[in-house]
Amino acid sequence: MKKLFLSLVLMAVTTSYSQELNLPVFTQYLADNPFILSPAYAGIGDNLRIRANGLTQWVGIKDAPDNQSLYADFRILDRSGVGLSLYNDSNGNTRQTGAKVSFAHHLILDYYSKQYLSFGISYNFNTFRILTGNFDNNGAPVTLDPAIMGDRNNSNNNFDLSALYRNKSFYFSFNANNVLKKNTDKYRGVEPDLLSNYQVYTGYTFKDGENSRIEYEPSIFYQFFASDQRSTTDFNFKYRRYNRYEDYYWLGVSYRFLNDQFPKPLSVGPMAGFMKSKFYFAYSYQIMFNDLGSYNTGTHSITIGFDFLGSISNCPCTQSPVHD
Repeated sequence: MKKLFLSLVLMAVTTSYSQELNLPVFTQYLADNPFILSPAYAGIGDNLRIRANGLTQWVGIKDAPDNQSLYADFRILDRSGVGLSLYNDSNGNTRQTGAKVSFAHHLILDYYSKQYLSFGISYNFNTFRILTGNFDNNGAPVTLDPAIMGDRNNSNNNFDLSALYRNKSFYFSFNANNVLKKNTDKYRGVEPDLLSNYQVYTGYTFKDGENSRIEYEPSIFYQFFASDQRSTTDFNFKYRRYNRYEDYYWLGVSYRFLNDQFPKPLSVGPMAGFMKSKFYFAYSYQIMFNDLGSYNTGTHSITIGFDFLGSISNCPCTQSPVHD
């Protein structure tokens, strides 16, 4: 129990410092919605896409992290797209809510070889709050540090920048998130002012044959956090099968590890989803392989979505890449 207690304390301290503006990224982006990772994906496709995501981490542990988010993106004109992200995140006695407004522009590098380059930017607004009213000592009087008394909340503005390169079925994106430092005056230097993190997402989609309706998609997702120099990598694999109406189902698996502890897994989990008549549903599950793994039943994520207002773009750089 002592080991578990120390793990919980360290989890609470480190995540409260790093949580703000760094929402948890598990496997939501694999639910056919890479716009979660990169604003450069905004407007790629033939529909207005809406995705709602609910994520519950470490089920079975009290006050474990919990997240709800809503994503929407659509094309404007032939070569540009816009997007909106809303989120609510809780972690013990901390809460944050916020929004991102994104814009992307897409260019044709070579028409015949289907090479495209996209640039994206997001403006982020975030509110972060510590629920000091929840602090207690089993009914006994509590002596609090003056630094955390009263209404402890703060608001921040920041930006994400991204670039995306596509060559037929290959894609590579780079994202710099929270590029500005945070104002730490309210926290008297306790909170870190460097919230930047960098992400690389790359993969390739290939088929059984030229006219096959079966696709395979291996991908890699890398995250680096500037504040403490830690990084993680995901190895992913998806199988997708279409019917003649472009409805489909998919199955996948994700393997995550800390880069300084490879090949020891941090988490592993299966996932599955389907698209039927423009309605989308996906579920993913991850089991942790750290000290908390024995005390919870894993992390669960559900995605529900709809595609609206289908219209094919006149520019191939924003046409749907999902299926020919």
